[in-house]
Amino acid sequence: MLDFNEKKGFICDMDGVIYHGNRVLPGVNEFLEWLKSNNKEFLFLTNNSGHTPKELKQKLARMGLDVSEDHFYTSALATAAFIKDQAPGCSAYVIGASALINALYDAGVTMNDVNPDYVIVGEGNTYSLESLTRATNLVLAGAKLIGANSDISGPIENGIAPACGSLISPIEMTTGKKAYFCGKPNPLMMRTGLKMLGCHSAEAVMIGDRMDTDIISGLESGMTTVLVLSGISSKETLTQFAYRPSIILDGVGDIVNMADAQKA
Repeated sequence: MLDFNEKKGFICDMDGVIYHGNRVLPGVNEFLEWLKSNNKEFLFLTNNSGHTPKELKQKLARMGLDVSEDHFYTSALATAAFIKDQAPGCSAYVIGASALINALYDAGVTMNDVNPDYVIVGEGNTYSLESLTRATNLVLAGAKLIGANSDISGPIENGIAPACGSLISPIEMTTGKKAYFCGKPNPLMMRTGLKMLGCHSAEAVMIGDRMDTDIISGLESGMTTVLVLSGISSKETLTQFAYRPSIILDGVGDIVNMADAQKA
């Protein structure tokens, strides 16, 4: 029997787990209170590259949740860290939100739309046929193609929205070049998350609503995995995959209920 009281660290996805759009999901307040009152280390690790940790903190604050900036790590930051390690002082043509661009600037990457070392794609309003065409020709000219994450879609309040994996696919299809994705399930992002928590994988739990990013990344990192059905996945989703999460719950509030029952 899985005992959440014994776990030291919790890595948690955001979209579809903590909120939909601007709506907090049921049980989230209780889950956060449980983490804090039991001195659990926790990190919100999101594949959405469109927000900075400060913006995510403010977003949760508007929903009545108090979480400091150091509890967030995004695929934009993971992408910037990867590029900085691979090619310090390089240049890139970027399609994405200011959060991705700022993370790259902070990592020493300069913007270049003529002969960049990289073409980097994330979510954002700068996506257009013009930017797509420029990115395609830069990749054909030799720029390496990087995606902030491989998510095909993400949950929003009234349905789903195309995510980075969908947005970058026209460039891949047109050029014949495959992108390298820095977000989940890339083990580099997971190792960074565990390092930030100060936990060994056996002591940590990965909570998410996607089998193809959250659960596989936790599984391959040696963590306990929790699939919540509050986002994009349903029980029928499991039939599409050859692996399973450690446990399936309706939402993060069920973690609190299970932990309290196990203490009793």
